Formats: sequence, structure tokens, C-alpha cells
Amino acid sequence: MEGLGPDGSQAVRPWPYEMILFNLLFGLFQVLLLLALAPLVQGVIKKVKARLQSRRGPSLFQPYFDLVKFLRKDQVVSEPASWIFHATPYISLTSVLAAGAFIPVIGVTVPFSFAGDGLVVVYLFAVMRFFMALVGLDTGSAFGGMASSREMMVASLAEPALLLSLFTLALTAGSLNLSGMVQKLAGLGVGTISPSYLLAFVALILVTLAETGRIPVDNPTTHLELTMIHEGMILEYSGKYLALMEWSAWIKQLILFTLLANLFVPWGAHFLWYLPKVLVLATGIACIESSVAKLRLFRVPDLLAVSNALSILALVSVVIGR
Repeated sequence: MEGLGPDGSQAVRPWPYEMILFNLLFGLFQVLLLLALAPLVQGVIKKVKARLQSRRGPSLFQPYFDLVKFLRKDQVVSEPASWIFHATPYISLTSVLAAGAFIPVIGVTVPFSFAGDGLVVVYLFAVMRFFMALVGLDTGSAFGGMASSREMMVASLAEPALLLSLFTLALTAGSLNLSGMVQKLAGLGVGTISPSYLLAFVALILVTLAETGRIPVDNPTTHLELTMIHEGMILEYSGKYLALMEWSAWIKQLILFTLLANLFVPWGAHFLWYLPKVLVLATGIACIESSVAKLRLFRVPDLLAVSNALSILALVSVVIGR
């Protein structure tokens, strides 16, 4: 709120307590919404994949039942496990929830946007990945060690494409603040659609497949330890810890879907449009998984090189067109 200062100049008065409380509650509501919807999106992907394979498939709410089942089970902890093993589930969940507080979910404004931008979201993902890689090594499992090394290899190729895609939109919007980006892009309307826009969109889809451990990069339903990446790192977890790790991965998946939905289709950035956009993306991911085979490990860098090339072309196109 603005008013006149003692010297007649404009003075900025603090926000009313009601406005501060509303912003805090709205930010908390967005985080809780991500917590609640993440298992549903995972259930939609599994259901669509089953239908495409002519199977009935599990219930849409099966991930919720799985979480409840894991939370009620006892934990089995490996003897050489250190404090990293016990802290990683909480660090992973806290990291993705903090990332969710910085992105526009059901509106173009984010109460906590002043505290971080798109780079902070990427850093929080890196924190989660760092501790997951550590926990794969912590118990001394050979399969966990292999999965950790593969995860870091995939991350080293996926993160640059993610950053370059965000930079492409940031140059168009004039800000790296995700809330400001959505407002600017929504205001431009169909004028935002350009070759660079489409290139960045495809690059971010490939990054999403890699970051969420989905086919063709990884198989989230595999039971063969030699091919595991994400599942290999959490192989030693059970009970409550396993529930937290799975929930964190689903929330991260939903956050990436939210970035795709609200940054590249920013029109109608409210709850009535948010859920349909995310469900369409989930259906598309399920169709991709059902139509392609998992790549061999040494072919994964080729796929991620394509995402990097697309994101670089998108960024160069924006720079040249300015």
C-alpha cells in the first residue's frame, strides 16, 4: 500500500496483516494441492498405459492405497546405513515441496515468488538428487551404487536442457521469476507460439522423461536390478521411508508437468484449467511410454543430446529474433 511520507514523497506502507495471512494460506494451499494430486496423476498414467495395452489396470486411486500400505508397514534398515539413509526421505520431500512453493500452480501469482525463481527450483531438484545418489551408496549395495552413477550421468545431461529451456522463456518474458513469466506469456497470447517456443517445449518434454525416470530413459516398473536407475537408489527402503520417497518422486513429476502446463500453455492459469492440462500431459506421457521401448543405457546420452540441441536452438532463435 502506498501513501505520502512526511516530506510529501511517496512512502510504502506495509501490507495489512490480512493480506499477508491470505498469501501464506494461499501458498500453503498450493503445496497441499501438489501433495494431494501427485498420486492421482501417477494413477492416471498407470491406468492409461494399462488401457493402451488392453489391460484393465489398477484403480486411479491405487497410489493412495500404496502410500497408506507403506506407511502402516514396519521398516527394515540395513546395518551399515548411516544418518543419510534416515534423513534422505525427509530431505527429498521437503525439497520438492519447497520447489512447489515457487511455481504458479492454480494462478499466475505465487506468494513466495519473491524468494526464488526458476533457478531455485532447479537447485532444489539437485538437492533431492544429490541425497538420493548418496543413499544409493550409503548401504553398500552394488545395485544402489550403479543406480547412483547412472542417475548422475543422466542429470548431467538433463539439467542443461532444463536450464536452457527456462532461459528461452525468460528472454521472451524478460524475467526468470516463474510468476512473472506466466503473467507475461499469458498476456502475449498466441503471439508466444514460435519455433523457439516449440523447440523449448519438446526439449522440456524429453527432460521430464529423464527427470521422472520414465521410458525410454528408465522403466519405473522394472524388477531387474541391472537396469534400474531411480528404483535402484531406493532399493533398500521400506515402510514409511519408502512411502516418503515414492511420494517425493510423484510430486517432482507433477511439478515438471505443472511447468509444462503453465509456462507453455499459460492461458487459463487457474484450477478449472490446471487439472485438465496436467491430465492431458499425463496421458501423453503414458502414450509415449506405450509406443516406444526402453533405450539401452549407452543410447540414453544420445536422446538427452537431442534435448540439449533443441534447447540451444530455441535459445539462439530467441536471441537472433530480438
